[in-house]
Amino acid sequence: MIDYRQLSKIELHCHLDSSVRISTVAEIGKELGLSLPDPIETGLVAPETCMDLADYLRRIDLALEVMQQRKHLIRIAREFVEDLSADGVVYGEVRFAPQLHMREGLRLQEVVEGVNEGLAEGARATGVHVGLILCCLRHESAESSLAIARLAAANANSVCGIDLAGDEARYPGTPHRAAFDLARDAGLRRTVHAGEARGAESIQEAIEVLGAERIGHGVRIEESPKVLEYVREHAIPLEMCPLSNYQTRAVSSLAGHPIDRLLRKNVCVTVSTDARTVSQTTVTSEFERLEKLFDWGWDEFLHCQRNAANGAFVSSATRSRLLGMLTR
Repeated sequence: MIDYRQLSKIELHCHLDSSVRISTVAEIGKELGLSLPDPIETGLVAPETCMDLADYLRRIDLALEVMQQRKHLIRIAREFVEDLSADGVVYGEVRFAPQLHMREGLRLQEVVEGVNEGLAEGARATGVHVGLILCCLRHESAESSLAIARLAAANANSVCGIDLAGDEARYPGTPHRAAFDLARDAGLRRTVHAGEARGAESIQEAIEVLGAERIGHGVRIEESPKVLEYVREHAIPLEMCPLSNYQTRAVSSLAGHPIDRLLRKNVCVTVSTDARTVSQTTVTSEFERLEKLFDWGWDEFLHCQRNAANGAFVSSATRSRLLGMLTR
């Protein structure tokens, strides 16, 4: 087996609130006087399979409770970068929804500043380059998404893009078009969760209506040969997270995950964790699992990582540097 931990890796799809260290939630929760489950893992880690995506997403509720103060956001963001470094990730993009961190009076700008401060501390300590993506949420109003897009534009020096996340099965993406138009006009990059809890039509909507440059997950793309061919021809990256995709029932089994078939068809697939704590995974373990499932090796690893480098929301100079780091 290849020692993936020692290899330079890129991660494009990971949620901050799904990747808080269990020990940190326990420590801050105790400090805040929260009623914590025993064992605490039951409130933070998903089972092998959840009922659906919404069931999986409920595992972030406890983490959100300890992410309402600036000092805690700084710590959690710094530790996140440290965890990327321990996983051998040299460039990672992290996403979160600032509007979920205002329960104790923080303003949206203060939330972003706190997370950026922690990310910067982690980057200085580890050398890991990190990009920040702000999430609009499907169940929220168009005006709420516009506020997030404006926030991202106002922080374009430290925010690389926006995303649309949340309950895809119950809420379409089209109502959030104005936010994505604003982001595009501001020069921000755009990614959208699609083709996970809904079919290929959700991917088509993300591309045609929201102007998505990347697709979060996209595991159901094979349902439409037309959409699949468009994504292949235009080299639109799919941010696939195999273990999470199985846990949320986006795929019926890990062995049936489409990532191998899509790679063989030269679709621009990438490998990420989605949720390091909720799924108890790393990029290293994702590739180890893919090696066992599909007999992947150096060629598949490098192909996916080059796809990730080419799809990263970075400058051309940074992209060239990342591509240069991807060697055997």
